[in-house]
Amino acid sequence: MGAALALAERSRGRTAPNPNVGCIVVAADGHVVGRGWTQAGGRPHAEAVALAQAGGEARGATLYVTLEPCAHVSPRGPACADLIVAARPERVVVALTDPDPRTDGAGIAQLRAAGIAVREGVRTAEARRSMAGFLTRRRFGRPHVTLKLATSLDGRIALPSGESRWITGPEARAHAHLERARHEAILVGRGTYDADVPRLDVRLPGLEARSPRRLLLTRGTAPEGWEALADVAALGAVEGVDHLLVEGGAGAAAAFLAADAVDRLLLYRAPILVGAGQAAIGDLGLADLGAAHGRWRLHDARVLGSDRLEVYERERD
Repeated sequence: MGAALALAERSRGRTAPNPNVGCIVVAADGHVVGRGWTQAGGRPHAEAVALAQAGGEARGATLYVTLEPCAHVSPRGPACADLIVAARPERVVVALTDPDPRTDGAGIAQLRAAGIAVREGVRTAEARRSMAGFLTRRRFGRPHVTLKLATSLDGRIALPSGESRWITGPEARAHAHLERARHEAILVGRGTYDADVPRLDVRLPGLEARSPRRLLLTRGTAPEGWEALADVAALGAVEGVDHLLVEGGAGAAAAFLAADAVDRLLLYRAPILVGAGQAAIGDLGLADLGAAHGRWRLHDARVLGSDRLEVYERERD
């Protein structure tokens, strides 16, 4: 399942409105005979790719998949449950049940009815994190939102003059570009656009084509090559985006945080002190400190060159 989860990450930010799924087919002798992940645009599904690669070796094998195989036929492709039944593996291991009402347990039931053993709930938490965009869209009707902040140790993103190149070093900036490649869209506020006219593209060799769509938080019109988002409440209406990266500035960050529309926080901190300068986040309207506690859980921390990255996830019921 770990290998299937790793494969699913290859298509994160490329499959909306479908989930990014990974699949591994392991023959009875322990050899991997098929690998697949959801392709760009959402089709073919991971299971279809892995089974096509496995061919006749799928018979009697074990299939590991990060999401329950779909049970509904689509004009864009067959139901994965039908493909698996036809391939006749001995066992299917599933990380997460599909919340799509067209499947939602029906895929697993179909496999069991065909005499295929099914094990559910393997590494479910990791599968939820992997498919956070798909699941957030299902639950809240909006994309999964990551807020990226690159600050000094004292929480500044720029000098008083606005100079901000560069707060962090090359390793942290490269990681941030990788994050861009994992999102369908990226957003900045009008102030950031007017001050920097940022490109917001991916400048990692081999990943340039994965540069996300560019959104501008503004009630006015967007420049050519950009899309306007009037406010955070309009986020759900943006089609084809299940993962949104918010990169700046302080006003945009505050707007998303105040609306409780941030699900993940990337905090890059450089070992520098700026003193007087521009804050990373604007006013959130907090009346007391108690309301700020219990909202964020540290998920990951690592050193990138001379900088430190901390990844926080929003605590939700």
